[in-house]
Amino acid sequence: MTTIINRKIDLLQKLEQKSIFLFGPRQTGKTWLIRHLLKDYKTYNLLKSEIFLKLSHSPQRIREESNASDKFIIIDEIQRLPILLNEVHLIIEETETHFLLTGSSAHKLRRAGVNLLGGRARMEHLHPLSICELQQDFDLVRAVNYGLLPSIYLSENPDADLRAYIGLYLKEEIAAEGLTRNLPAFSRFLEVAACCNGKMLNYTKIANDAQVARTTVQEYFSILKDTLLAYELPAWKKSQKRKPISTAKCHWFDSGVARTLQQRGLAQIGTPEFGEAFENYIFHELQTFTDYCALLPLAYWRSISGFEVDFVLNDTTAIEVKTSKNIGYQDLKNLKALQEENLLKNYVLVCFETAPRTVDGIQIMPWRMFLEALWHKELLQ
Repeated sequence: MTTIINRKIDLLQKLEQKSIFLFGPRQTGKTWLIRHLLKDYKTYNLLKSEIFLKLSHSPQRIREESNASDKFIIIDEIQRLPILLNEVHLIIEETETHFLLTGSSAHKLRRAGVNLLGGRARMEHLHPLSICELQQDFDLVRAVNYGLLPSIYLSENPDADLRAYIGLYLKEEIAAEGLTRNLPAFSRFLEVAACCNGKMLNYTKIANDAQVARTTVQEYFSILKDTLLAYELPAWKKSQKRKPISTAKCHWFDSGVARTLQQRGLAQIGTPEFGEAFENYIFHELQTFTDYCALLPLAYWRSISGFEVDFVLNDTTAIEVKTSKNIGYQDLKNLKALQEENLLKNYVLVCFETAPRTVDGIQIMPWRMFLEALWHKELLQ
């Protein structure tokens, strides 16, 4: 496999326009982007002890060392030293310098009551790899089982690296940043939360399974969302003929991390476990696409009577995900139920069939063709 992968996020173009907060889970490639795209610009890496100590003692050094000729200045791991944002704010106000401020979590910044530059910087997210970035190096079974964190997807021993990643996250992201005082309870919660991947959130049940209070579960999920390890996929509530539910779903950022936390073996095509992980992978592609290219709303739909469609993109496109190689009438019932609302433009069933076809206005698309259409923005037309 190649090791140099061009990322889809157009960081330089975004940075030309405005300063940026770039958040993403550990090992998604933030530092790699800095080294390859911005290596010629002034950079402060707060993981380096000498830089951290220097700036924690004298935050004004950022301002003192900057000058009018600095087009971009990069501060890596900004959440380690939020006080620097005061200096960044002053420099942005007084010069035309744009900042790239990276971090794996916005939780500490928000908790500290830090003013995130009052709208003077956009917030962007960096995701694990996408099929449009890997191209010919993409392997679906590998992606579903091991996830798409660059260092793990390209690893010769991905299982060991996934276990190490989870340990590193608990040690560095949670313990070192002081996001929670009860690490054993949070570890139990992580395993339970991973088993909720792709399911509706039931805080009471999760609290019982993790042996913590319901309010604690809500706090822990807030940590997961702020560290971008999990997302709440909102319910789409615009249907009228069939009353929709309003409970959000949980989706993890990476199917490999979720599988490792679930303590499951490798999922084989055709099993329920593979189907669940494949749906989560499609969520990853949709979420990455919306963050990088479109900033469109993403939701799911479920009626009180039990009809459910996996995703609704941009209030225009309903997407159902199946791993079947032969789609039958029964597989279309959920999309047909939503189709009766006559509110959306496109109805798509993503599957493992080998050729596209249309049945009663529903597009049945092979999964790879669907993803090509997504990244070429054909689903938005």
